[in-house]
Amino acid sequence: APGAAAGGPAVTANPVFCALDCTGAETALSLAGQLRSAVGGLKLGLEFFTANGPAGLRAVAAAGLPLFLDLKFHDIPNTVAGAIRGILPLAPAMTTLHASGGLEMMRAAVAAAAEAGPTRPLLLAVTVLTSLGEDELASLGVPGRIADQVKRLAGLAQQAGVDGLVCSPHEVAALRALCGPAMKLVVPGIRPAWAAANDQKRILTPAEAMAAGADILVIGRPITQATDPAAAARRIAQELGHAG
Repeated sequence: APGAAAGGPAVTANPVFCALDCTGAETALSLAGQLRSAVGGLKLGLEFFTANGPAGLRAVAAAGLPLFLDLKFHDIPNTVAGAIRGILPLAPAMTTLHASGGLEMMRAAVAAAAEAGPTRPLLLAVTVLTSLGEDELASLGVPGRIADQVKRLAGLAQQAGVDGLVCSPHEVAALRALCGPAMKLVVPGIRPAWAAANDQKRILTPAEAMAAGADILVIGRPITQATDPAAAARRIAQELGHAG
């Protein structure tokens, strides 16, 4: 499987990637420094990338942690392949694309990533955004249950040769059963039992998500909004049996 062959920086002893959902480079750099020895990696998204560009990513990467660059590429195959080539010099551990872009788009991304050899980023497919309900999905011409569309797109992503899927906590067990052990499952929306659930109702604790079959946990506010982010991250790592 591509994921197994890639190995790479995304395979860490500590499965927790902290989501730095911010636009401020100073905030991201401060958290990166604090979390250097407490998490397995950092996630930076579209808001950070559009505000700070490649230079901002390089500055955060200097903290020494693997980066999950969550840009959710979705365009014609040639453009997505070019975008993948464009981020290869930044050496992210993982990056994302929309499975709804189709089989050929995902195959083009896989081929472009392969040009980086063993250091290539793992490609993760996003199926259905958690912000979409079934009524909204139907308005886009996709009738039926969200769970069915998630499985349909996951199967397409696996056919294309991507390394993994981004999935919500309640999809982990079903996608692990559907896709087998080689497909990496990267799971946001995780809340430790001691952290505030915020506005999320369907959540899993880190231990529950790992038991269900997750490979990487993306955790934001329980770490970044803690009084001591590093201590919060280490507490999660210890609960998962890692030194942090």
